[in-house]
Amino acid sequence: MSTQKDRKVFSVRKRMKSFVYAFKGILAAYTSEHNLWIHSIAAALAIFLAFILDLSSMEWVVVILVIGLVFITEFINTAIEALVDLYTLEHTPLAGKIKDVAAAAVLLSAITAAIVGCIVFIPKILKFI
Repeated sequence: MSTQKDRKVFSVRKRMKSFVYAFKGILAAYTSEHNLWIHSIAAALAIFLAFILDLSSMEWVVVILVIGLVFITEFINTAIEALVDLYTLEHTPLAGKIKDVAAAAVLLSAITAAIVGCIVFIPKILKFI
C-alpha cells in the first residue's frame, strides 16, 4: 500500500529536465553511432522525395512511421550495446548474442522501411518519368 510520501509529485521542472536528458541521449547516439548518420541521410532523401512526388497524407504517415521505426530501433540498439558493454567488455557468447539480436532489430526495421519506400515511391517515380 503506497502512502502519500511514496507518490511522485508532478513537476514541470522535472518534465523539462527529462527533455534535456532525451536530447543528450540523441546527441550521444549521433556522436557514437555512424549508422545513425546513414539512416539520417536515407530519411532526408525519403522526405525530399515525398515533397517532390507530392505524397498523399496516408503515404506521408506511412513514410514517417517507418522512418521513426528505424530511428527507434537504432536508439534502442545503441542503449542495449552500451548496457552490455557496461556489464562486460569480454567477448562472451551471450553478450555477442544480445548485441547481434539488437542489431538484427535495426536491420529488420531498415529492410521494412526500404520495402515500404519501394511500394510508395517506385510507382510515383515511374509516373514522374
